[in-house]
Amino acid sequence: MSLNVQVFVFGPGDRVEVVDTPPGCDDSAGFESWRTRVWGSSAARGLGCTLLPVLATGDLVVAPDQVPALVRECAVIRADLAAVTPGPDLPRAQDQHTDPVELRLSNIEAAAARAGVVGGGVIIW
Repeated sequence: MSLNVQVFVFGPGDRVEVVDTPPGCDDSAGFESWRTRVWGSSAARGLGCTLLPVLATGDLVVAPDQVPALVRECAVIRADLAAVTPGPDLPRAQDQHTDPVELRLSNIEAAAARAGVVGGGVIIW
């Protein structure tokens, strides 16, 4: 299984409606194990993140008014990717470990940007 990041809006009766991911956009937020190994890791919490670590215990639903906070957390993680990148299972260069995390982080940032355009929120599940 893998984590997906998607945009949602509130429809009639405040019903949550997931917005289709546009063609050419990637909705991957990482592997299921990244709930605890990356986004919910003690390293992420140590960097001051409070939203992404929610993934360690469940899905993350970011309300529209909290999307800027999610963007800030992404910036904090981007500034110290090595801190949240899982340790190597095989000997590889550091960028081979951080590149997958950086790619999924970019997907989360892109979803947050799309959410801002439509006045929606972000869900990672």
